[in-house]
Amino acid sequence: MAQKPLKEGSPNRIEIQETDESKNVVATYIASPADRPDNKGRVDVIIPENTNSYARSVLNAFLPAGYPHSVTSDYLGYQIYDSLQAFSSSIAGMLSNRAVLEGMYPEPHPALRRIGVGDSHASPTSALLLSVLQESMGRIATILFAHRLGTSLEPECKMYRLLADIFNDSAMILDCLSPALPKPSRVAMLATSSCLRSLCGVAAGSSKASLSAHFATQGNLGELNAKDSSQETVISLMGMLAGSLIVSHISTKWATWTSMIFLLGIHLGTNYLAVRAVSMRTLNRQRANIVFSRCLHDASQEFSRKRNSQTGDISLTIPAPQEVSIEERIFERDGILRYSGAKYGSGYCKIGVSLQEILALFDQPSKVPGRPPSPPISDFNKLLEVYKDDDYIMMWDQSPFREQRFLIAIKEGAGNATLLSAWMHALYHAESWALNRREGESLIETLQRTKLYVEQVQDRFNFFEELQKAGWDIETGALETKSGTRIKILR
Repeated sequence: MAQKPLKEGSPNRIEIQETDESKNVVATYIASPADRPDNKGRVDVIIPENTNSYARSVLNAFLPAGYPHSVTSDYLGYQIYDSLQAFSSSIAGMLSNRAVLEGMYPEPHPALRRIGVGDSHASPTSALLLSVLQESMGRIATILFAHRLGTSLEPECKMYRLLADIFNDSAMILDCLSPALPKPSRVAMLATSSCLRSLCGVAAGSSKASLSAHFATQGNLGELNAKDSSQETVISLMGMLAGSLIVSHISTKWATWTSMIFLLGIHLGTNYLAVRAVSMRTLNRQRANIVFSRCLHDASQEFSRKRNSQTGDISLTIPAPQEVSIEERIFERDGILRYSGAKYGSGYCKIGVSLQEILALFDQPSKVPGRPPSPPISDFNKLLEVYKDDDYIMMWDQSPFREQRFLIAIKEGAGNATLLSAWMHALYHAESWALNRREGESLIETLQRTKLYVEQVQDRFNFFEELQKAGWDIETGALETKSGTRIKILR
């Protein structure tokens, strides 16, 4: 007769749990030692129910290994909305493709030709030439778009992820409009839709790569991308099957446009919800505005209490990425300096500029009576002296004909902490200089005063350590949206 394992709590009893990558217990091993000479001991194996179930096997084929521990907490919300948008996009794509084919290979029915749909003399050769034109225009657009906006795709990945689908949906609408146009206009419209699809490809590919890097927490980026491709394949296949049934019942123009608008509305709506569900940990320009403005507000209250000899300290409240994502806008003006909750910006900032742009702000005559002119070029040395111990140089433009502008040049070897400090300085200066303006203070002196205040805040509250504790990634740069330059001061 088989011996029962020793009771739990026995000093000689050994229990071993085996877990999978998702931290689920797949087996428990209980080793019972020999308690009599004729008993050699044994090992009992306990396997939980549904460990090797069919449903779990199917889910494992589409979810990253170790889910949910191998991805961030916002992964599931994003993937649900992303799957819904891919499903609706597949059906809408079938409607737009049918519209293009109607323009190329129409039924030579007089009624169709009277409403401008089709060309009875269309040939495979003309269709091939049109395809070549579309491909050529699309590839040129890809090169230009990647050159012009390639640097900003990662810092603003949420915006470009949504913008990619706006491009794609616009292309679908143009495709549906094309059969109703004369042939020359139709060719131009189809070429435009090809360019939009190419822009969609660049923006979607790059932004999804950045989002995948955000979701992957255990160096599983490659596997996560592979599982994402599997999900898209299944969703697209389901969309095509559903679309085959739906499109066959849509024959009139009214039904086509109603279905198209409905599907595109679902597509863009779910895309918006998908990017809103993501809480990025890097500090781009907009997220830096939100976080820094909260910190500067708390710091001003703390210093005010100290000046008034009030007891008690005010701790620095740094919002977590999840809190910031709620306040974050998907489309925000690039470079704007906006305090948290403010309707309008208080200035504009360019970071990583050439030193020539800063020099251009000196020796500019005043164009407004009574307004002092810009600093003389001799003050440039004073500016360098102010920032001699910093890895950046910032200059402030008070032009009366445009909003106040800040130009930041970065020194060679500067890290991301330098860029964050420079942006914080620009934000504080733009918001507070008018309120704390001192009589007879020069522009360079104002910059120096606000810079010292920002440094005081960072030192007093261990600013960068607190950022990391709040969950922010301060090592990855996300402030530069264009390829910048670096300067090296030789003394």
